[in-house]
Amino acid sequence: MAWRLVLSFALLCNFFNSSPAAEPDLEKTYDVVVYGATSGGVIAAVQTVKLGKSVLLIEPGEHLGGLSSGGLGATDIGNKQVIGGLSRGFYRDLYTYYEQPDVWKQEKRESYVANQKFAEDKSMWKFEPHVAERIFDRYVAEHKIPLLRQARLDLKNGVKKDGNRITSITLEGGRTVKGRMFIDATYEGDLMAKAGVQYHVGREANSVYNETLNGVQVKNSVSHQFTKPVSAYKEPGNPDSGLLPGVIADKPLPDGSGDKRVQAYNFRLCLTPDPNNQLPFPKPEGYDPLRYELYLRYMQAGGGSGMQLSNFMPNKKTDTNNTGAFSSDNIGMNYDYPEADYATREKIFKEHVTYHQGLLWFLANDPRVPEKQQAQIKKWGLAKDEFQKTGGWPHQMYVREARRMIGPVVMTQHHCQKREVAADSVGMGAYNMDSHNVQRYVDANGHARNEGDIQVGVRPYAISYQSIIPKEDQCANLLVPVCLSATHIAYGSIRMEPVFMVLGQSSATAACFALDDKVTLQKLDYAKLREKLLSDGQVLEYEGGRKPGEAASLDPAKLPGIVVDNDKADFVGEWARSSSTGGYVGVDYQHDGGTGDGKKSASFQLRVKDARVYKVRVAYTPFANRATNVPVTIFYETPDKDDPQVMSLKLNQRQPTKNGFAEIAELNLKASSFVTVVLGTKDTDGHVIADAVQLE
Repeated sequence: MAWRLVLSFALLCNFFNSSPAAEPDLEKTYDVVVYGATSGGVIAAVQTVKLGKSVLLIEPGEHLGGLSSGGLGATDIGNKQVIGGLSRGFYRDLYTYYEQPDVWKQEKRESYVANQKFAEDKSMWKFEPHVAERIFDRYVAEHKIPLLRQARLDLKNGVKKDGNRITSITLEGGRTVKGRMFIDATYEGDLMAKAGVQYHVGREANSVYNETLNGVQVKNSVSHQFTKPVSAYKEPGNPDSGLLPGVIADKPLPDGSGDKRVQAYNFRLCLTPDPNNQLPFPKPEGYDPLRYELYLRYMQAGGGSGMQLSNFMPNKKTDTNNTGAFSSDNIGMNYDYPEADYATREKIFKEHVTYHQGLLWFLANDPRVPEKQQAQIKKWGLAKDEFQKTGGWPHQMYVREARRMIGPVVMTQHHCQKREVAADSVGMGAYNMDSHNVQRYVDANGHARNEGDIQVGVRPYAISYQSIIPKEDQCANLLVPVCLSATHIAYGSIRMEPVFMVLGQSSATAACFALDDKVTLQKLDYAKLREKLLSDGQVLEYEGGRKPGEAASLDPAKLPGIVVDNDKADFVGEWARSSSTGGYVGVDYQHDGGTGDGKKSASFQLRVKDARVYKVRVAYTPFANRATNVPVTIFYETPDKDDPQVMSLKLNQRQPTKNGFAEIAELNLKASSFVTVVLGTKDTDGHVIADAVQLE
């Protein structure tokens, strides 16, 4: 037995090479300078060394790995098959680590394996934060990468350019770093901005790129929403008492309008139910229970607890994220963060710590919290063996979105939904188009409402090389794999840690090839870049990945007759978007949430050119929770009658469809007339699905 322990210890020592990073030489001009040692930044530096070029890695903070080592241990990606190259290597290194018996301190590996899907392709996708950080540290030491920690860009005079090329950057304190190529791998995009590269903050209007899920989204914000009416006023029902903290008086702009608001930030907490490894929730300085009064009322009204307490990480730990109407997302308190100076960002960071710690303290200690919820939270505490320098609290705030570059190609909803396909792929996205809530407002009834949460599924799609480089006249030697060129809603899908690592590797490869060929990044030979990315195991195209038995979606452009998809329909009330049950038309369908209240409807208007008999078909995805009695009303005109005609019927959406559609009527229609098909929700006994309507 002793030899096994010695062997395991030796393997761990070898796995975590503790030798320091190489010393930087600031007299040297580096081939590539990487600013930001996020997961994508570290991988970019590693790839540069692998290609035989000199690199300097600069981290504004202290820790390597960004969110991957900052609490986000339950990897968000969607389809893992699209992750290759060094990014996949990171998750395989995690698997190798967790194969060692000595690393299982709070539970046995066999116990965890029995209750969790442990690995896919010998890759580990759920991991402890300190393990990720040590792997990133090992990468830097192993490849002898010169590293500067706690080295922030001088925001006033930090970038020197010669024409459209960066020649050097200056750090706080006056240190200057010279380079031939630069990579901005930060979550904020400071180097990109100070280099004069065009960018956007906030949500674009739908009209800018002809999208439907960008901008203000009151109608579609049904997830993480208040399901019980709760007064937004300090004194319930009394507007004169003022609004509760976090609720704004401004009414949301019309749906689809652009604004400068940013989706909410929080921390990804590593909690544990193990009393031997717990730290109690701290009561933060500046704690104000009024900040959680809205949450208290919501719980008392029967709303959810809003805490994602799942023990799904190794060694009895969680990656606890926001969930529900009121939770750890500090909605509306981050609008200034993307373009702020360091002092202002520090204030925002501390404010988020106070809010999030206060939330936990409130739930665990306030006597007004319902007994059931309080008993649940009291079982948990911060993991004592994580984030030891900061008392178990993550060092990285979850900056979900800050600046976004406007490059030669802007990734949009159309790319995510594969209406447009990037021909110059440097990686793939596969996660939902996902925006957290952006604002909390008071509605006309005096109730609190959230706005901005959008979750729409995608299939794997290509990310354009031209979305990680600026326009040539702005900068010819800078790559931006994190704050890349994408709209708000497209970025919500791309912004995943494995994808940042993929794009970091692709950025470094492009930088090295541009140096070799003595060309700007914008004139790089993509065919050469593509060949190298593929040889390094990157995944640039993927057409598989449907679940067993799941039908493919139907392309409305390829269906016969006249088809109107749900994107072109008119909706009354709040309908949620979904793609969870396959066989739908287009990229998703919408459902009413099964309310049966009659206050919601979906109207599809179709225009016929010729007078003839048409079959009317309604598309839906059958399932056991669907309504069997959906009211359908059809308004139409016939050649032989002057007045419009009305037909009413019921539709059973649990019944199977034929090629995705159920035929509901046959109509003799007047030339150049309109047909309107309305799906209602009154007294329905399940979810009403609004997908598409077809005339043939």
